Amino acid sequence: MRLFRKCTRIFIILCLFAVSVTTPILLLSSHRLRHLGSDGSKEFVGDLSIIKQRLEVRALNAVQQEEGRSVKEPILDVYRDGDQSSAVSLDSIDKNDSVGKPENASLSGNDVTTHAPKKESQQSLPEQKVATTREKLVLLQEKSRPEEVQRGQNVQSHPRRALDEKVKEVKDQLIRAKAFLNFVPPGSSSNFVKEIKLRIKDLERAVGEATKDSDLSRRAIQKMKAMDSTLLKASKLFPECSAMVKKLRAMTYNAEEQLRSQKNQASFLVNLAGRTTPKGLHCLSMRLTTEYFSLPPEEQELPDQHKFQDPDLYHFAVFSDNVLACSAVVNSTVSTARVPEKIVFHIVTDSLNLPAMTMWFLSNPPGKVTIQIQSIDKFDWLSNKYILQKQESLDPRYTSPLNHLRFYLPDIFPSLNKIVLLDHDVVVKRDLTGLWRINMKGKVNGAVETCLEGEPTFRRMDMFINFTDPLVAKRFDVKSCTWAFGMNIFDLQEWRKRNLTALYHKYLELGSDRPLMKAGTLPIGWMTFYKHTRAIDRRWHVLGLGYESGVRLNEIEQAAVIHYDGVMKPWLEIGLQKFKPYWKKHVWYEHPYLQQCNIHE
Repeated sequence: MRLFRKCTRIFIILCLFAVSVTTPILLLSSHRLRHLGSDGSKEFVGDLSIIKQRLEVRALNAVQQEEGRSVKEPILDVYRDGDQSSAVSLDSIDKNDSVGKPENASLSGNDVTTHAPKKESQQSLPEQKVATTREKLVLLQEKSRPEEVQRGQNVQSHPRRALDEKVKEVKDQLIRAKAFLNFVPPGSSSNFVKEIKLRIKDLERAVGEATKDSDLSRRAIQKMKAMDSTLLKASKLFPECSAMVKKLRAMTYNAEEQLRSQKNQASFLVNLAGRTTPKGLHCLSMRLTTEYFSLPPEEQELPDQHKFQDPDLYHFAVFSDNVLACSAVVNSTVSTARVPEKIVFHIVTDSLNLPAMTMWFLSNPPGKVTIQIQSIDKFDWLSNKYILQKQESLDPRYTSPLNHLRFYLPDIFPSLNKIVLLDHDVVVKRDLTGLWRINMKGKVNGAVETCLEGEPTFRRMDMFINFTDPLVAKRFDVKSCTWAFGMNIFDLQEWRKRNLTALYHKYLELGSDRPLMKAGTLPIGWMTFYKHTRAIDRRWHVLGLGYESGVRLNEIEQAAVIHYDGVMKPWLEIGLQKFKPYWKKHVWYEHPYLQQCNIHE
């Protein structure tokens, strides 16, 4: 028994000795064994079942050797499918792995180096060698994955390139089938006619409203094959290519004519909607008018009337018959004003909307701002009949006296020196009192220019003025810069000196005898204030929110005033939804009258 125990002890000691001797040898030779493609690396890596062949191991080693030379891998192509795109990019992998890092940079904060010299790795401890070997192999596996993904991406790219090819083929089949059907004499009921009509009907039902190949069902693919065979029969029955070309050309022409007609009709309806008053605004005006006449006479007057003619205050003028639009202009101006108590708004409307406009600001006073509301019918010196006769247009926006009232500012406000004119379709986003500090340099009108070609609001003189007329060609330069109405600062003293209102009447009279200009105030304004306009910073006034002008978002954010010029006003259903929030934030939609008149956001 004792002999057996001694033998057992001796055997254990010999085993421990053998392990202590062979382990360092194996550890030191692991690097060479891994390069030779042996399976000895399994002692240091838990599970390398991914590497099945020695060729793959050699490929990984080759990648590791190439890393020391900073060789960049090819960038994967990115293919888009609608809004989806490939998320694989070797550029980003290169940047994360090697760009801007030293040769011995660590991975994710670990102490294991990726490109350590061979001598240094041999001098490290066995535990560090094991960790180094593992990290290298894992890194090499990750490096090889993008190549595999790239191969898979290239395989998947072909169907993506051919995206919607089936849908296009279906449309082509339908067009060809209908073209062949037109070759058949009218009233024919042959088997071919029945077959091709049936194929067209079945294919249209099977495809439905599909826009992508992924939307097509198996039934649709089967119907496409059936249509192919029918079209092959048709091509044998009608082999003349010239007849087919003529028929397809005629069908293309008819489609273009229908499209042109639809565009004209849509444009007419949009302009018609822009000229009409929504039912909700009419309801609001009627309710406010009823409320106004229920007040006693002493309560129908707005306060602070002594400020109306004070030249030391900041005066704004708005000419409109739209209660909701005027309230948005006033509210937006008040919300951005630094000294609202020094601001005076002069609103001029017609006698029909005067009670409603007055009642709105009586019941909803806009803070410390002073409001004056006048009726154009009380200006005895103004001949409305004269203006209406001179403007030949069916659009009430051009023939309205309120639209031409801007040319009589010195007569309406005889005691003022300067005034800012705002259209009722603007929103104020910055304090405007800085306009009074602009050096006008002897000019009458301060406005933003619109003569930069390529800009959304680009305008040229000959777009609205007839330069074929000798008088126009002699007095005006077609290359002169144009400017915008909607937010203008006027020096009324210079205006009176130059008597520009009389000049306006002169051009208006000439325009009644011959076609000098288009209807509206913009072309006659260009002629009246020609060489009397001072260009101001473009950030004061940004246009183009009332139509698809392509105005940029950063311009809107930096603007002091944004202008919904065009027919798509923000209070209309046809208004552009992407620009409406700037206007809606200054409208009190919770007001009882707005709720009762069904005016909502």
